[in-house]
Amino acid sequence: MSVRVVRLGTPRRQREGPRIGTVRRPPRGVPRTEFSAQGWYDVWFPNLAPSVETMKLGQAAASPAEWSAFVRRYRAEMSEPGARHDLELLAVLSRTTDFSVGCYCEHEDRCHRSILRQLLVERGAKVEE
Repeated sequence: MSVRVVRLGTPRRQREGPRIGTVRRPPRGVPRTEFSAQGWYDVWFPNLAPSVETMKLGQAAASPAEWSAFVRRYRAEMSEPGARHDLELLAVLSRTTDFSVGCYCEHEDRCHRSILRQLLVERGAKVEE
């Protein structure tokens, strides 16, 4: 049992379990009834997405310093009580069931899901590589 960190919209892998979309906005131009069938997500969970302001900071990051500023700001948001409890819940669930969390970004190393992966590991989640 474990949690996978995935790119939403990609083909599902075996034993991936339900997909949780940790994104601020639903996919554009996709009917809500098709989110799961098209491989986007089964459940939308924007609680673990960066705020709009922080998301824009990450998208505009052109240097390592700017990316570091995004990371600090996103981590600060995820240290708020609500997000902290959500992360702890997912960490516990990862030890008893398979599921995945994800975002649309093409490259994980320039996406909040890379930090989300770290945050889950820090809370003892069993994270699949």
